[in-house]
Amino acid sequence: MSEYPNYSACTSILVGKKASIDGSTMIGRNEDSKATWPKHFVVNLRKEFKSKQKFISKDNNFEMNLPKISYKYTSTPEWTDKYGKFEEDGINEYNVAMSATESAYANENVLGYDPLVKDGIGEEAMVTVVLPYIKSAREGVKRLGKIISKHGTCESNGILFSDKDEIWYLETGSGHHWVAMRIPDDCYAVVSNQISIRNINFDDSNNFMWSKGIREFVNNNKLNPEQNGSFNFRHIFGTKNLTDVYYNNPRVWYGQKMFNPDIKQNPESHDMPFIRKPQYLISVNDAQKFLASHYQGTPYDPIGSGSKEDKTKYRPISLAKTQEAHVLQIRPNLPDKISGIHWLAMGVAAQSVFVPFFAGIEDTLSEYKNGNLNYSPKSAYWIFKLVGVLLDPHYLELNDTVKNIQENLNIKFKQFIINVDKQYNKEKDINKYLTDMSNKNAKDAINEYQELAYNLIANSTDFSKLNYKQDLNL
Repeated sequence: MSEYPNYSACTSILVGKKASIDGSTMIGRNEDSKATWPKHFVVNLRKEFKSKQKFISKDNNFEMNLPKISYKYTSTPEWTDKYGKFEEDGINEYNVAMSATESAYANENVLGYDPLVKDGIGEEAMVTVVLPYIKSAREGVKRLGKIISKHGTCESNGILFSDKDEIWYLETGSGHHWVAMRIPDDCYAVVSNQISIRNINFDDSNNFMWSKGIREFVNNNKLNPEQNGSFNFRHIFGTKNLTDVYYNNPRVWYGQKMFNPDIKQNPESHDMPFIRKPQYLISVNDAQKFLASHYQGTPYDPIGSGSKEDKTKYRPISLAKTQEAHVLQIRPNLPDKISGIHWLAMGVAAQSVFVPFFAGIEDTLSEYKNGNLNYSPKSAYWIFKLVGVLLDPHYLELNDTVKNIQENLNIKFKQFIINVDKQYNKEKDINKYLTDMSNKNAKDAINEYQELAYNLIANSTDFSKLNYKQDLNL
């Protein structure tokens, strides 16, 4: 592994088409790693080579051959490729979406029999070697599964796939073994750094996939703790410890509290289900609000009114170490080029805003392709991050100002999408139109946040310890 590993601790959401308000499929995730580690947003254009290409990871030397044709796809790579790309999330030209990865942890007993592979595939490589080569979510699971079985994996992870019809969640549980489950159309799932898939139905290959020989591996090594003969992947391969109690389980609890408010559960429970039918249909804004949440309305909100102990008890969903957050939406009954929308919030989701980009775009603004470790007013990451940094010292006093801008932008984004949907068929050069419109919309959001930063600087001055209020009677 690299000398500066990219440890991730993300939170994910998956929403089936019959669980969403408009029939969209949605997958989303907060990419959480380092407090300041800029991301870019790019379009990787379709490429055709005369011979097969070879991928070699700069992170851990994992390598494999690649097909001659690479489909167009969006992605959010790191600001430097010194440790690898970490492309993380995107939608390709066939409206297949992928987000990788949700870091998870396998137990020592399983890893003793099938340890992680030092130069196996990891988060750094997954989007790069899978998303440009698949035409469906199901195909994505099969491709990644074959790579893991052949080359092994260096990490335990969860990987999200979607297309207009299906959503799949794949989990790696050891060096070479994995399972995947299709999320039922009328259900959603929230995931938080733990192996989450439960009972595998080996008689239902339409809704489950798994690594070859996984049952024999478990049975021969006596790894199954179940007494009823079921195959519970979480119980066999996962963990159940204090990290789950305070770091992972509460995030699942809050997500299920948002979408099933009438169900009462303990935030620390190990027994919350992996999937649920929502009490109400879920919108893309609801999915974004989940990724931007921090236990609002409970004693556990870090900026709420609870006790000091409660406010620091659980790890929130949106936190300072988020590099970017995304929701990948595939809308139904629309032409391919406008069906997919890559919603992207640079920096901390609670303080940033999810900007929509149609998957049919061919380029992004220069601000989204710039930015390194040093602050730059020409970097989208730093423009949105700056607002969060200015807000943090006086969150309660200034949060309404930020919230108002977020709400106004969300209304503008909705109007932007409606207008593009109406105008789409009238345009001759569709790719140029979508690129120009998406980038103009993104530029408006950048300008709003730059103006917001100026206002926060001015308003923050009154909170200075060196301030002095003169008695007007003097």
